[in-house]
Amino acid sequence: MDTDRRRGGHGRTVRVSVLLGCGVLVLAGCGAMPVTGDVKAVDASQPGDSQVQVYAVPPREGASPIEVVDGFLESMTSDDPDFRTTRTYLTAEAARAWQPGEGTTVLAKAPNRNGPTIRDKEQKADETTYTLTGEQVAAVDAQSSYRPLAPSEYSQTLHLVRKKAADGKQEWRIDVVPDGLVLGQSDFKRLYRSVNKYYFAAGREDDESALVADPVYVRNRTDPVTRMDTATQTVRTLLEGPSDWLRPVVDSRFPAGTALKRGVTSLAPDDQNVLKVPLNGKAGKAGQDACRMMAAQVLFTLRDLTSARVGQVELQGERGPLCSLGADEAEDFASDNGSEGSDSQYFVDGEGRVQRIPGSTRGSGDPEPVTGPLGSGAVAMSSVGVARDEQQAAAVSANQQHLYVSSLVEESEAGAPVVTSRAKRAADRLSAPSWDGRGDLWVADRDPSDPRLLRLVDGSGEPQEVAVPGLNGGRIEALRMSADGVRIALRVSRDGLTTLHIGRVERHGSGEAEQVSVEDLRQAAPQLADVTAVSWSGRSRLVVVGKEEGGVQQVRYVQADGFASSSGVLPGVNLVTTVAAADDEQLPLMADTESDGIVKLSPGDNWQTVLKEGSSLVYPG
Repeated sequence: MDTDRRRGGHGRTVRVSVLLGCGVLVLAGCGAMPVTGDVKAVDASQPGDSQVQVYAVPPREGASPIEVVDGFLESMTSDDPDFRTTRTYLTAEAARAWQPGEGTTVLAKAPNRNGPTIRDKEQKADETTYTLTGEQVAAVDAQSSYRPLAPSEYSQTLHLVRKKAADGKQEWRIDVVPDGLVLGQSDFKRLYRSVNKYYFAAGREDDESALVADPVYVRNRTDPVTRMDTATQTVRTLLEGPSDWLRPVVDSRFPAGTALKRGVTSLAPDDQNVLKVPLNGKAGKAGQDACRMMAAQVLFTLRDLTSARVGQVELQGERGPLCSLGADEAEDFASDNGSEGSDSQYFVDGEGRVQRIPGSTRGSGDPEPVTGPLGSGAVAMSSVGVARDEQQAAAVSANQQHLYVSSLVEESEAGAPVVTSRAKRAADRLSAPSWDGRGDLWVADRDPSDPRLLRLVDGSGEPQEVAVPGLNGGRIEALRMSADGVRIALRVSRDGLTTLHIGRVERHGSGEAEQVSVEDLRQAAPQLADVTAVSWSGRSRLVVVGKEEGGVQQVRYVQADGFASSSGVLPGVNLVTTVAAADDEQLPLMADTESDGIVKLSPGDNWQTVLKEGSSLVYPG
């Protein structure tokens, strides 16, 4: 198989050979040019095989400035150890100063490089400048955290000088270069993979079982800078602590300063599936309970890596084993607090009654009205939200003006509404409700004269208004709380567009004096200009329904950090109005449609109609 790479549309083509039997791809860089055939322009940042290994080559003798620039850019996409070969394109001073680990700029395509102007050429014969340009779509910081960006113009300068090399000949080298890497989307997806590292939700002393996923990106195979394999990179990022965005709402049980023992570059379970993790002396400060929680963080962090099937983690200090924890024991620290019947689904039937579909895993359960006034039809409802323990539910009236809360396990009379909107139009009143993993109920009042995000502790009492300082004039149209209770997904309308944002839920104080706010809103799917529906799907993923500008409606998975892969687009279904996913990603994805009623998508299957009549289908939460 041959792959052609081109930089910046200038027609430079390099023949690359792939030896599939050895899984090795040899990057020709500036070392070899085709000697026959026509020159063909192809995309440098085209999809690649993540299992293919790419090697860089140094600049050839007498390489022109453009060859040096192209070779440097291509070498950044390689698996070059410590980027040693990549640094050969730089002057000695620049090679020592360049910090490739300072972050990654992700462009829609590989960067263009624009050559010097005529004036630049007339200045000096021994120096020149090239400008790298492109459309930036994301950034990865030094903590390996990914952040999508609305497409924006990228421009950086590479300055080159002609200096005497070790052999005494004059050679072009780059002496001014920005820190970090610059990659097209395809190269980024080939080189990196998303992993979740886990921390405990802050302020949960009464309930420690609240692990929160913190997504980061690590290199496939060996990291060029640290020389660590993927599992070791992942543990290293875990020990370094949570990302800046999540840090205010989570805690790590690892004592400050805990790191891998010096020289550890590979971690793999033994033949008993026991992973031994050698740590420095700081780890010995933890007691046994804290140590087991540390081991749980490692187990949850590594369980999605196919290269590290871990049945038990043993943490080792300077004087030997500190503690161990099995995978079954680690489930005690799971973040979802649902009941054993968490695969149940709830919806509002054509008469405004809340009904439950039990045994939905097999798709064989018959709907039945829920216990209490929500199921009796005493007040017609339009949407429903069910607590994760399935002990109580909240529903919004058919005119979307009133929010009711009722028990699902005891018969009772219909009570007074716990929230009432004063808006004149139904579309400006209450959103569908959502419950977090702490048992608190959330709802948005969309009243144009007084828009509010409200929280009811344990689903009762006086509604508390939650500050959302990052809305900047936008209005919350809908919301979904994460199971861990520290993140909230918001559909926000502003200037005629409805976009998806993820906010961090911060709590200060305790009891009645507790103050709650949603901080640091981040747009989670900037490529979607019109988001219709959203639901959490597991600990660090959402399912989103929306349209790109000028496009058609699509259903797709988006990571909590906003990363959306092309493989995340689901089979099409017509006119989706709401969507529901479970914390268990093996349960069916559900959707309300205007044409086919309520439909479901089971893993490996196609969409199937479940109910022709009914709406607002939800899983607990």
